[in-house]
Amino acid sequence: MLKNLYLIMLLLTCFSINVNAATDTSAIDNSATGKNLVLVTIDGLRWQELFSGADAALLNNKKFVRKGHHVQEKFWHDNEENRRQLLMPFFWNTVVKEGMVIGNRKIGSNMSIANQWHFSYPGYSEIFTGVVDHSINSNKKKLNPQISFLEWLNTKNEYQHKLAAFGSWDVFPYILNKDRSQLYINAGFDSAEGYALSEQAKLLNNLQTEIPSPWHNVRLDSFTYRYAKDYLLTVKPKVMIIALGETDDFAHDGHYDSYLNSAHQTDKFIADLWHTLQTTPGYQDNTVLMITTDHGRGSNADDWQHHASKLAVQGYMKSLKAFPNGIVGSENIWFAAMGPGVIARGEIKTTQEVKQKQIAATALTLLGEDPKVFNPNAGSVIKEVF
Repeated sequence: MLKNLYLIMLLLTCFSINVNAATDTSAIDNSATGKNLVLVTIDGLRWQELFSGADAALLNNKKFVRKGHHVQEKFWHDNEENRRQLLMPFFWNTVVKEGMVIGNRKIGSNMSIANQWHFSYPGYSEIFTGVVDHSINSNKKKLNPQISFLEWLNTKNEYQHKLAAFGSWDVFPYILNKDRSQLYINAGFDSAEGYALSEQAKLLNNLQTEIPSPWHNVRLDSFTYRYAKDYLLTVKPKVMIIALGETDDFAHDGHYDSYLNSAHQTDKFIADLWHTLQTTPGYQDNTVLMITTDHGRGSNADDWQHHASKLAVQGYMKSLKAFPNGIVGSENIWFAAMGPGVIARGEIKTTQEVKQKQIAATALTLLGEDPKVFNPNAGSVIKEVF
């Protein structure tokens, strides 16, 4: 009788523990997190297009849309939800439905950068390091004094030689401090090297020298994505960054048509990436996908091409001195995630402003790592993910 009573009490105790754990929303179940992570960044993609699709004021402006590009036919619909799905169908039909997204300021979902500059190097540093370093005040090729979460992971045996970054912009080796971090980084116009190259990688090396880029320091995103995919399938890293750049550069050039086409093609890259992950042993059902941007842009025809803070236009971005208050709204960004450990909540309204510096801690937590061990000064996790 006593034995049976003991068993009953033990079962009740276990039940109580499970109930308490289930109702404790502050606890994060690391057993449900992924063992791999891919972070995709889309340079300067405005939250306005992501959440509302093509902007009518820009789409109908002959200054920004050239004849023969047919973007009106491809991307316009009177209904906002249909319009955003036309622009980025995989993002809205898969990423958001199976994961979460924040940054739609129209519904009270607010996210912004914490750094005081509102341009790329400070933004990427904030994403990868989780801290704001005010000394990083330009886009110059300066080795980052801050340690990224990838560099920290590289000190752990289980991650060594299993980390990689691919970027279209040639400043990424400096942002991630390649010399110190010893990470595998392929950026700018780098060729694939340092591993057993597939025939595809060899072909990409040749094509990259034959197909000119419109820009001197940014290659076309197709090369960045194809190099990254080849490395993913060949080397099988645990954590990878894929930093795409065309959207920002087409916007700076004032080509809204190419900006939209690039965003649409990026969505196709992400769809192909997710399909690849879900059909490759070791990655299937075991990989987290995170997507974000480094900064926002202006919100109207006068300033959508640009991004800079009031402080930045007084110094490094003085070419924008016609905007004495900076580019208002260029601090506003967005973030999405899906995969193990990410609760499928779709569009989330935030209770307080989420910051870019919280992404690093969120990435580590989704990998089952303790962000406080990485850097106790880094931003906290984005609680809306869990």
